[in-house]
Amino acid sequence: MKKADKKSIIIKYRQYLKLEKSLSANTVEAYLTDLDKLFAFLELESIHFTEVTLENLETFSAELRDIGIHPRSQARILSGIRSFFRFLLLEDYIQQAPSELLESPQIGKHLPDVLTVEEIDRLIGSIDRSTREGQRNRAILETLYSCGLRVSELCNLKLSDLYLKEKFIKVEGKGSKQRLVPISPRAIHELELYFPDRNEGLIKPGYEDFVFISRFGKNISRIMVFHIIKELAEQIGLKKTISPHTFRHSFATHLLEGGANLRAIQCMLGHESIGTTEIYTHLDRSRLRQEILEHHPRNMNRL
Repeated sequence: MKKADKKSIIIKYRQYLKLEKSLSANTVEAYLTDLDKLFAFLELESIHFTEVTLENLETFSAELRDIGIHPRSQARILSGIRSFFRFLLLEDYIQQAPSELLESPQIGKHLPDVLTVEEIDRLIGSIDRSTREGQRNRAILETLYSCGLRVSELCNLKLSDLYLKEKFIKVEGKGSKQRLVPISPRAIHELELYFPDRNEGLIKPGYEDFVFISRFGKNISRIMVFHIIKELAEQIGLKKTISPHTFRHSFATHLLEGGANLRAIQCMLGHESIGTTEIYTHLDRSRLRQEILEHHPRNMNRL
């Protein structure tokens, strides 16, 4: 068997995740962050990572539970741990993977909270337009809700991806797959109000094409979008647990309740289960746009 120290193993594991598993940069960092938790545990127990047993991992799993980590997060961490030990086995650093019989916590079915149209209006209406970031934040929430975007898609949205006259935006989703998504007149209106402030503010070289800019001149981060939404929810006394994904889930739920075609909704969301090419073969762009225009609340309530 090969021998290696922790530092060199992490470098090789990072390359493995990125090059061989073709994982995104964010996913790779999430795997390594979770792996840090295991290394911290092993260091306290004076156990080398090539000498870990199933019993050690079960103790580690129990500690995750004892410190209050949610079962879903526990399952994600343990999934990453299995991936790491499979890598060690594949690269001949260990003879067998101790994680193969490691059980994940039971995760009950959980339906995420959905916001009503009234709650979305309250959240957006509570934003103070007089602040430097106020109009930007209104545009952010309207775009999230109008287009059903993932938060990463919102943060990476470019001006060159906006076709506002045609009422479409181009979105790059998971696996660098692109899709066209209709955007509501309300969201377009908020974006157009935001652009003058955006263009007068600080924009660092290399970030000129990003739509949503932070006060530091770079594209806004996912953490900042989470923070904006959390603050607004607290401000209006909203008791639901919400995040940027809540707007995406509400987008789909409201369309479905309004009678939109399910396949059109799946295409708008960019779900991997339905390939972009296959969808555009069966549903042309005019039909997809019509589904959104007819059934999304933001299009029913004209300005």
